[in-house]
Amino acid sequence: MPWKAVVGGSVGNLVEWYDWFVYSSFAVYFAASFFPEGDDTAKLLNTAAIFAVGFFMRPLGGWLLGRYADRKGRKAALTLTVTLMSASALLIAIAPTYDAVGYFGALVLVVARLLQGLSVGGEYAASATYLTEATPRGRRGFASSFQYVSMTAGQLVGLGLQIVLQNTMSAEALNSYGWRIPFVVGAVAAAVVFYLRRSLLETEAYDEEERATKDAKRGTIRELLSHKKEALLVIALTMGGTVAYYTYTTYLTKYLSNTAGLAKETATLVSFCALFIFMCLQPPAGALSDRIGRRPLLITFGIGSMVATVPLMTALGGVSGFAGGLVLSLAGLIIITGYTSINAVVKAELFPTNVRALGVALPYAIANALFGGTAEYVALWFKDAGIESGFFWYVSGCAAVSLVVYLTMRETRDAALSRAEQASGDAVAARV
Repeated sequence: MPWKAVVGGSVGNLVEWYDWFVYSSFAVYFAASFFPEGDDTAKLLNTAAIFAVGFFMRPLGGWLLGRYADRKGRKAALTLTVTLMSASALLIAIAPTYDAVGYFGALVLVVARLLQGLSVGGEYAASATYLTEATPRGRRGFASSFQYVSMTAGQLVGLGLQIVLQNTMSAEALNSYGWRIPFVVGAVAAAVVFYLRRSLLETEAYDEEERATKDAKRGTIRELLSHKKEALLVIALTMGGTVAYYTYTTYLTKYLSNTAGLAKETATLVSFCALFIFMCLQPPAGALSDRIGRRPLLITFGIGSMVATVPLMTALGGVSGFAGGLVLSLAGLIIITGYTSINAVVKAELFPTNVRALGVALPYAIANALFGGTAEYVALWFKDAGIESGFFWYVSGCAAVSLVVYLTMRETRDAALSRAEQASGDAVAARV
């Protein structure tokens, strides 16, 4: 295993997703700072809408930074994305409140989320492509699983910091200025990772493509359209997974607090413990896919999410303590491990090197904008309308659509990602 590449890519990804998720986890504290007095659910709806705005920048980020990664290299794209993320975190940290400047503070939040969306739109593809290409065939599922290890670790760091602040600061201080602390931490950490990523080596697959051809179509929409079937496949297979993921991660703390009535501190602790176990499950599941293939895990997720979401979320809405919340939350996260542990490698294995980053980035970003970024807003809309259970059926329906794709798609485990791998595979086949 090329552990330097795996660790280097993962640490940067951790900071990227820490900054991305910390907005959601601290929204319950800063929502009142940027909007006038009113209903608490309405304020959360406003901050959730701004959260969703970042997702709608992800297709643009996927296009621009995916193209950049295919034309300038995976390392260059990884360095650029973390720079943008550092700037956006700093903007949120210094954003003025509604009492000081009216809605201008909310406008600053929107600009920061647009930058974050641009950054993450390219980060996912650059990280997925880098981790996949830097690992030999037969270990890619295991290596690429560290993308969601790092994503979850970033969220855990944010939740951990939230727990520390909850236990060391008063509620008044947290609502007043304490919520700014995690964004300052994120901005500084991203600046550190910028220097770490500059020391990474470029992948052999990209270097090989760079030496072999100077094709002007590399990383372009025109080239991607020659693989439109794979691009549509990425959108469809992402649909159910991204809705389920954001339901059991970013929305879960609010749901336990707003619907089940758990104290914010208890809801945060439930999320922290469940996500830690979830994070540890990713590498074993990724390694399993290297042995039995990607499709069995995806199909297991699709069936589980379609069947279990409604009863799980209904039961979570009625929990009264830490233990019940943890068990039920973990059940949902175990189900979506079949998607999260391998979705990055599956997408990378669908495309050739000259359009791999763009092929992963743009379709995935479109699916996230349509389904992942809106999941929290849709959930709160159903709650505000008095039909909260409608959201559970929505999640199940998205999983059902993706399940059809999992059942009909080709297996990608043995795909050759470079000319050298293809030649090696042909040589083995010839000897056999």
